[in-house]
Amino acid sequence: MSNGPSTSTIHSMADVWEAYRAELDGVEHQVRQNLDSSVALVNTVAAHILSSGGKRVRPLLLLLSARLCGYTGREHYQLGSLIEFIHTATLLHDDVVDEADIRRGRRTARKVWGNQISILVGDYLYSKAMAQIVEFRSHGMNEVLAEACTKMAEGEVLQLYYNGNPSMPESDYIKIVEHKTAGLIAAACRMGAILADASEERQSALFRFGQYLGIAFQVADDTLDYNADGERLGKTLGQDLRQGKATLPLLHLLDHCSEQDRNMIKDRMETRTLSPEDLERILGLMQSTGSLAYAMERAKTYIAAAQHELEAFEDSSARRALIVAADYMITRDR
Repeated sequence: MSNGPSTSTIHSMADVWEAYRAELDGVEHQVRQNLDSSVALVNTVAAHILSSGGKRVRPLLLLLSARLCGYTGREHYQLGSLIEFIHTATLLHDDVVDEADIRRGRRTARKVWGNQISILVGDYLYSKAMAQIVEFRSHGMNEVLAEACTKMAEGEVLQLYYNGNPSMPESDYIKIVEHKTAGLIAAACRMGAILADASEERQSALFRFGQYLGIAFQVADDTLDYNADGERLGKTLGQDLRQGKATLPLLHLLDHCSEQDRNMIKDRMETRTLSPEDLERILGLMQSTGSLAYAMERAKTYIAAAQHELEAFEDSSARRALIVAADYMITRDR
């Protein structure tokens, strides 16, 4: 199998999806095959969220990282499906923690089947993925995936610790993002390199690429929570604030607004109340203090750092696709 299409055919994310569609379809087929629990409800609940329109970004990054390092086999189908199982498990758990009713325009599993079923099916998907990764007989893969799962749990706990508390340092916000979101993306990239039997240097470069990419993705996503463009992505404006979550735009605002406004925002975070007038005022403050622009600039800095990690790799369609995918992480509202 070749390393993919010509670099001249990849200019946008639409080109990337099209160029690697057949391989992602292979991942999709493997995902369905792996849903083979003898308990039908497990398969039904898992399929509900797995079929809800996710982009399969993590399997794509795993595939591209493997191709970048010269891999020509087909085992990325199974690996990609396991990464997607773990990601799906986190979504099931997150929706319970956040008491979310809607995800990707559909009712969440917890709204359809209840919190207990959602948690247990999430546990099943975690367990299934960890059991099947062992079949690759790769200590490196076992280690990187186990570490990612550990970090995701730690990130979730740290976020809960700061819930409703606007005094979180920006460094802890980045730590939460690095653990909760970037950890699995970085693991997917490194696992692609491991699959290709790449050098430790290349594995580490792709791990850092994924880590920077994941941080940028989450910072941009958190910024969209306060940006009208987010409404086109199905996001409810101010949802993070309603849930007591202090993200980068809000942390910047709290450092740059008046004491009166700061006290108002802290009160809304602690009481989980936010009127339309409150939200309108906060959005106006974010514009006037440059908080949204600040957060997006931070995201762009991480994207630049991610793309820098690819400079040591030779030109190829996979390298070009990773560069385009990196830009997509912070421009997907356009």
